[in-house]
Amino acid sequence: MTMPPQTRTETIERTERPWGWYETISVAPGNKIKRIGVLPGRQISLQKHHQRAEHWVVVVGTATVTLDEQVLTLAVGAHVDIAIGQVHRLANHSEVPVEIVEVQFGSYLEEDDIVRLSDDYGRA
Repeated sequence: MTMPPQTRTETIERTERPWGWYETISVAPGNKIKRIGVLPGRQISLQKHHQRAEHWVVVVGTATVTLDEQVLTLAVGAHVDIAIGQVHRLANHSEVPVEIVEVQFGSYLEEDDIVRLSDDYGRA
């Protein structure tokens, strides 16, 4: 039995944010892949998602990751899984950029699934 190929969009679309940037690399039903860069001394919102889980892999620098009440320091090659509904944050406490690859899994992967609990840039 031959399975039909998944429809996949592969483009690099860069979006600037106050904390850095992200590039959407690939989108397919049920998953999205991004490369995220966080500037020195910056952090993304403390947040959670109702409809997606995420897997982060550090590819540049040293990332500080908050998972619920736990704070982890992750070097290049380290990874973390974020469950649906889990409170999380990516921060860069160093003087050099941090980059991660993020793989999102779920039935809905749009940006409006972000529930901001705390935000340095007035978006909470």
